[in-house]
Amino acid sequence: MNKDYRNHNNFLNKDSRVFIIAEMSGNHNQSLSHAIKIVEAAAKSGVDAIKLQTYTADTMTIDSNNEEFLVSGDSIWKGRKLYDIYKSAHTPWEWHKTIFKRATELGLLAFSTPFDSSAVDFLESLNVPCYKVSSFENTDINLIKKIASTGKPMIISTGMATVSELGETIDTARKYGCNDITLLKCTSTYPASPEDSNILTIPHMRSLFNCRVGLSDHTLGIGVAVASVALGATVIEKHFTLDRMDGGIDSSFSLEPDEFSLLVSESERASVSLGHIIYGPGKSENNSVKRRRSIYITENLVAGDKISHKNIKAIRPGCGLPTKYMDIVIGMRVLYDVKHGSPLTWDLLK
Repeated sequence: MNKDYRNHNNFLNKDSRVFIIAEMSGNHNQSLSHAIKIVEAAAKSGVDAIKLQTYTADTMTIDSNNEEFLVSGDSIWKGRKLYDIYKSAHTPWEWHKTIFKRATELGLLAFSTPFDSSAVDFLESLNVPCYKVSSFENTDINLIKKIASTGKPMIISTGMATVSELGETIDTARKYGCNDITLLKCTSTYPASPEDSNILTIPHMRSLFNCRVGLSDHTLGIGVAVASVALGATVIEKHFTLDRMDGGIDSSFSLEPDEFSLLVSESERASVSLGHIIYGPGKSENNSVKRRRSIYITENLVAGDKISHKNIKAIRPGCGLPTKYMDIVIGMRVLYDVKHGSPLTWDLLK
């Protein structure tokens, strides 16, 4: 069972693990029962949070057939009207309370991405613990002001934003009351390619903006997300679907439950593996040191016999002299009888 994160204070700093967010988006296919199944499957997979998107077609755009209102380019939604996409993909607002309640029962943090001020007001009425800002809204300064004024943590996708735009967004958020900001490196294409992910930006963002960092990942698979952990990502968001064949609006680039379970376990493994800077044998390697190569006697010798290349050898284990002394000991004599298979040590030599 996941931990209970209903108290939003510092939930992202819960422990050394990466915080994993399952994005439902419109993969519920306009079925509340399907949405609940997604929440339950997400909890079973070990994620920390479930996230919705709070909008209606009318809060996103207008119903127009003009060319600029049609999706173009290399997109899974190419040729579709924006209004129709949002109408089919939105999560009905009357579902939110039920979905959040089920998520909370399962120990998940439940929150959403608001796309306008009315959505913020609605989500505040449900006492959400934090807010996510979409990459397409990260330059909507009025929305940033509105969200920041709640005083709750903000998770901001950085897709398309320049350094100066991010600077303005972060300055605004802090000025208007948000002191807990997480930036998620994001490539705003659906799906995104690993080649376009540029996750080396993650540690640069952390240094530049002095805030927590992570990844909002639209690539297929988990490789990019796990790799981001090594670069300092402490939050990972990916889209979740029960089955990519369900035909959800984002299902083609979403992870299925088994894949999400793997993401959770491998991200945790990657996080734990970072450790700290160390040279020399670690605690777990103490027993392995004796398996290094060292110098051993390979013939029975009597006191006074000379050491030669014929009667010593560099082998495992490491109980004898280090192999770097091989040439130095040649010609030296043994002080007492010694048997084949004995480690060569200084107290044996004259």
